[in-house]
Amino acid sequence: MDYDRIFSNAIADIKDEGRYRVFMDIERTNGEFPKAEWHTENGVKDITVWCSNDYLGMGQHPDVIQAMKDAIDKVGTGSGGTRNISGTHHYHVMLENELADLHGKEAGLLFTSGYISNEASISTLARLMPGCIIYSDELNHASMINGVLTGKCEKRIFKHNSVEHLEELIKADDPDAPKIILFESVYSMDGDFAPIEEFCDLADKYNCLTFMDEVHAVGMYGPRGGGVAEERGLMDRVDVIEGTLGKAFGLMGGYITASKDIVDCVRSFASGFIFTTSLSPAITAGALASVRHLKNSTVERERHQERAATLKKLMRDAELPVMPSVSHIVPLLVGDPVICKQASDMLLEDFGIYVQPINFPTVPRGTERLRFAPNPLHDDEMMDHLVKSLKVVWEKLDINKYCRAA
Repeated sequence: MDYDRIFSNAIADIKDEGRYRVFMDIERTNGEFPKAEWHTENGVKDITVWCSNDYLGMGQHPDVIQAMKDAIDKVGTGSGGTRNISGTHHYHVMLENELADLHGKEAGLLFTSGYISNEASISTLARLMPGCIIYSDELNHASMINGVLTGKCEKRIFKHNSVEHLEELIKADDPDAPKIILFESVYSMDGDFAPIEEFCDLADKYNCLTFMDEVHAVGMYGPRGGGVAEERGLMDRVDVIEGTLGKAFGLMGGYITASKDIVDCVRSFASGFIFTTSLSPAITAGALASVRHLKNSTVERERHQERAATLKKLMRDAELPVMPSVSHIVPLLVGDPVICKQASDMLLEDFGIYVQPINFPTVPRGTERLRFAPNPLHDDEMMDHLVKSLKVVWEKLDINKYCRAA
């Protein structure tokens, strides 16, 4: 058995398809985001980052940085282990309470990432309810999909954001079976919103639990940054709200908020929580400062929405194929994986613009794109440079023919 050949062939296959991922070696400079330095074999080059999920620039906010420094000075670095043995710190307790309050829930629970919070929570809830049936939007994140698979329950996949198809599937199943409806509030590749109220109506009608991923919305929507559900006055109707600390809040980690009993069950039964070293006190303290700041400040959210709207308009005016998006996500259609990678490389090497290609399996084949994430710190000069650079790349690679084919 030639093991090396198995692995080298696997890598060769994805390279041939044009979807081999290359990680850029970049270094942000405190106080200058979204500017950064790109480390290459030929030296260091200044670039502008256009694809960071640090949507509001909170990863470099002075209050967040100071909170992390203060925590290190006070308690040191690592957490010391898992939460159940030696790794629960007062910062964890304070942050969980702050997040529960943010979403209007009884309790919150921290995880090391948003991926783990989804996978561990969904699989645990499914296993605790014999005969459970999960209804999952076809475009749900991989972490939600893996949570369903690990939960080893019956699953139904409904068409994206289709209330009608979801109801059709629910009606066909045993009315007495426990059921969970899984969906996201903002879908990060297309930038569309879920029909949250309609999904909750179905949950009430057919006695289902609702589990909503707000990772691309927390901090960014609602008067206190509670997400789309807060903005629409629907937080009390969603049973479990899951979020992240790694995007708009600028740190790392994930969480769920729900009733005390649901949170306690996940805390007590989820392997992904029980056997994982907890977040360091410094990270937790920084996240706590970020959440508290964004509960009281709307400046970042307002500026962010304006920047996203401005970039979309500039792209449309330049006749670039910006895809329909009603949120802060700005996807630009390419339609071919090889050309998408070439466009990304050209933008980086020739114009100092860093935006990663988005290819299969993250998006369906034929819808490959460049996904831009403007933030409050992208100024008009940066946007003008971006759009002019995109026009040059589009013409050189004749990308419009791939867009039309897609």
